[in-house]
Amino acid sequence: MPLLAAFWLLVSGHYTPLLLSLGALSVVLAGWVVLRMDVIDEEGLPLRLVPRLPGYLLWLGGQIMLSAWSVLRLVWSPRRVPAPAIGTTPTGDLSDVSKVVYANSITLTPGTLSLALHDDVVEVHALRGEEIEAFQEGAMLERVRRLEPR
Repeated sequence: MPLLAAFWLLVSGHYTPLLLSLGALSVVLAGWVVLRMDVIDEEGLPLRLVPRLPGYLLWLGGQIMLSAWSVLRLVWSPRRVPAPAIGTTPTGDLSDVSKVVYANSITLTPGTLSLALHDDVVEVHALRGEEIEAFQEGAMLERVRRLEPR
């Protein structure tokens, strides 16, 4: 919550004593309510992933941009024809939270969609079979694996 409060301060530009004190009070009150509700758990917010998350999100943003460009070229090119494919990509020894991060990362990448997450594989639909092969090669899987502390 302090991170969100700091972000609000940065974006809003309102620094009057009244707003700052009310903001601090609301952060403390919200934190107290969340603690009393006992809703902070490993599944809701896996704190062990937070330190490495910014680097992963930057990398994922780059992958999303590259994929978006690829989809744009595929759709607008008269010579290229989409060849949709469905395949699977392994999740390896990832924790349950990391498997969900991996499946969601696949879905965020334009031109691909995670259809199902089974025990050790993600079923993927892609506009081109090469994209499924790229996931099977494991670059994204390795990035997600590095989110987990050793």
